[in-house]
Amino acid sequence: MAEIVLMPKLSDTMTDGVVAEWHKKVGDEVSSGELLAEIETDKATMEFESFYDGVLLHIGVDKGGTAPVNAVLAIIGEKGEDVEAILKDAEKAAPAEEVKEDTSASSATAAPAPAPVPTPAPVTAAPVPTPAPVPAPAAAVAESNGRVFASPLAKKMANVKGIDLGSVQGTGENGRIVKRDIDHYVPYVGATKKRGFVGTESFTDETVSQMRKTIARRLSESKFTAPHFYLTLDIDMDAAMALRKQLNALEGVKVSFNDMVIKAVGLALREHPNVNSSWYGDFIRRNEHIHIGVAVAVDEGLLVPVVRFADGKEMQEIGAEVRELAKKAKSKKLQPQEWEGNTFTISNLGMFGIEEFTAIVNPPDSCILAVGGIKNVPVVKDGAVVPGNVMKVTLSCDHRVVDGATGAAFLQTFKEMMENPIALVVK
Repeated sequence: MAEIVLMPKLSDTMTDGVVAEWHKKVGDEVSSGELLAEIETDKATMEFESFYDGVLLHIGVDKGGTAPVNAVLAIIGEKGEDVEAILKDAEKAAPAEEVKEDTSASSATAAPAPAPVPTPAPVTAAPVPTPAPVPAPAAAVAESNGRVFASPLAKKMANVKGIDLGSVQGTGENGRIVKRDIDHYVPYVGATKKRGFVGTESFTDETVSQMRKTIARRLSESKFTAPHFYLTLDIDMDAAMALRKQLNALEGVKVSFNDMVIKAVGLALREHPNVNSSWYGDFIRRNEHIHIGVAVAVDEGLLVPVVRFADGKEMQEIGAEVRELAKKAKSKKLQPQEWEGNTFTISNLGMFGIEEFTAIVNPPDSCILAVGGIKNVPVVKDGAVVPGNVMKVTLSCDHRVVDGATGAAFLQTFKEMMENPIALVVK
């Protein structure tokens, strides 16, 4: 008996899927557990295995095609089965959409049509006379030595105004150019002018990927639904830079500033659980575990793999995990369990030279920390202006969950951790 294979829901936010590749063609034998196709979701391209044994009788979505979740993806059965009959039965089994009756059309007495409104006669504007074209000026009368015949005052005025006397028609005695000719001079409309650069308009339309559609939808919902507010703080990074240098001098140790930020955020969330919370409409969930999402830029947008229980991991362990997750994200090999479940998010653009920015809260989190680059600037220490290294961070908060004082207290704890980074090693 034939089995209908439906477009699977491979992530919590997936509404449509794109068939990136078929590994079988119509007529091929298929075994349960055998790779059937690759499906592109909103976050990754995932391998899809067959649940049935038989022959691939029908492909419902061609390679590169898009279909909603639960649409007919393929039919697997015995050779010779009637595919058209199977598809018709599947259509009949699908719930029919409700059709609303047009009550106005079923009314016993039709409402009288409104009287036609007379159309006003078109108003014809009075013709505006077109000015006659200005004729090309006759050649100015020249003196015997070849110079233009003009009064000294006219020459001076023409020089100031940048007028070529050769294009001016003189009205003085014997065609001499005088002051009034310069005062009333109008450039000849047919005169040759230097033209500027003329470019060509062009553009390229790109099909919006499933990932970009999901990013647009989720961030729009967050930005326009969650009331955001922002808190910015400067952090003295001198001590953090010194500790990182010491750690990386050890054999086999590699710690980045991003690893230090993730660890510090995890420890600060322990002390401020209200920031580690989520809005669910009728209730607020206070998360006791700390799973930190780390925004990773990929070709088609942004993915947020999750470092689970980040507060309990060493910085070196965090770094190795983030590098592995980022590698998977860029090759579209992340699995759902690697991008779901975040309770707080970090977005770091410091490596791109960005000093300060604000980020949009990543649902279901109530906060996201935007981390800028470290900048060498003058700072005041012990009453003296000295060189210092400062990093700006901005906390975006969902005001439905986190209040200003709560967010500020969290940032203060985070600042203390980064400015006294020995805590990141011993806790």
